Amino acid sequence: MTKNLIVITGASSGFGAEMAKLFNNQGYPMLLLARRTERIKALPLDFTNVRVAGADVTNQEELRTAISAAEAEFGPLDLLVNNAGVMLLGNVTMQDSSQWQQMLNVNVMGVLNGIQVVLPGMIEREHGTIINISSLAGKKTFVNHAAYVASKFGVHGLSETIREEVSGHNVRIAMVAPGAAETELLGHTTDKQAVTDYNGWKQTMGGITLNPRHVAEAVNFIYSMPQSVNVREIDIAATRQDS
Repeated sequence: MTKNLIVITGASSGFGAEMAKLFNNQGYPMLLLARRTERIKALPLDFTNVRVAGADVTNQEELRTAISAAEAEFGPLDLLVNNAGVMLLGNVTMQDSSQWQQMLNVNVMGVLNGIQVVLPGMIEREHGTIINISSLAGKKTFVNHAAYVASKFGVHGLSETIREEVSGHNVRIAMVAPGAAETELLGHTTDKQAVTDYNGWKQTMGGITLNPRHVAEAVNFIYSMPQSVNVREIDIAATRQDS
């Protein structure tokens, strides 16, 4: 049985890399997108049916070009995982506003760009799934997360709105909202106090945070359901995370 094309953004590390490994083991053809393509190429994958492209999710034409090339080879995509994201923590009274704009551009506009590229084809075929990787910060607030929270509340809002708009076309829009996880996201934060506070928070849960592999498994679970079933949202976090 021929499997359908899967496209994953932000596939070079963290959640995206784990998704790539999981779906690769299941034999899906994939297009893996990231700015750091060398990191994707270093993953332990069978690249027979895997294509890698450097694409910035804030540039819709780059996304469209890469996806069109993959579809020409593997057929129409059936799953888009909007995973690319950036987390720049800082107190709103001191944080450089350029970091707010960066998070809104990547975390919100990047998701909308991917959706707009693939959704018309899914509607025409009356088949397809888009899974947006949000965060528990899209449901509740966290100290030093103001702009990040704003971006992820945006992901929650746009996901649910579009889900309502396309449900009659048999297209699924879903979300996975992870809690604190062992990814590279914190490494981009320049506010040293915010990093210290975050690491102190991690210690309140024994220093144990979510393994990205389990986020990949949540994505796989949503996609594995029949097209007539939409698991709209999965919130997932380490058991010891109480917030």
